[in-house]
Amino acid sequence: MATATSTTTRKTAAKPKAAAAKKPAAPKQTPITVDALLDMGQDELDALFKASPKGEVPSGEGNGTVIVATGTPITSLLAPILRLGWQGKVIDGKQLTLKNKILPFGIPLIAAKIVKTDASRLDGKPTTVLDYSKTSLVARAIRDEIREVAPGLYLGVVYIYGRKTINFALEF
Repeated sequence: MATATSTTTRKTAAKPKAAAAKKPAAPKQTPITVDALLDMGQDELDALFKASPKGEVPSGEGNGTVIVATGTPITSLLAPILRLGWQGKVIDGKQLTLKNKILPFGIPLIAAKIVKTDASRLDGKPTTVLDYSKTSLVARAIRDEIREVAPGLYLGVVYIYGRKTINFALEF
């Protein structure tokens, strides 16, 4: 009599793969906002400006914030007070012109011509220049430079008679 032999196949469980080495998470960067700019010291603002692209020439009404006394607790306190004098800019990106919104009512005055690309006085790299020398008697000695530091947010540097003075933010 013949006996049947049964053979069983034994499956071996797949060996777990070694856990992939975890890369340390990149430090979370604080989004760049006007409040973040107000919290920065002058060296940080300059470094951010230098590291930022020129960006497109903005168009429309930009809400402005004056940034003075950088790196001190009074920077955030002064910003709303200074907003009574300067509220931002109205920019015509096609005509490459602008007017500043001044006084508590945001009256569009003090015109400037926009130079799409020029070398920055801060680092020699391309920047957008807001030139008042041929358009304003009041602000003839002023040159603003702006770069886009976040989508729709521009950081500006103000030069008076060629000397770097204050910063400002423009939010579109």
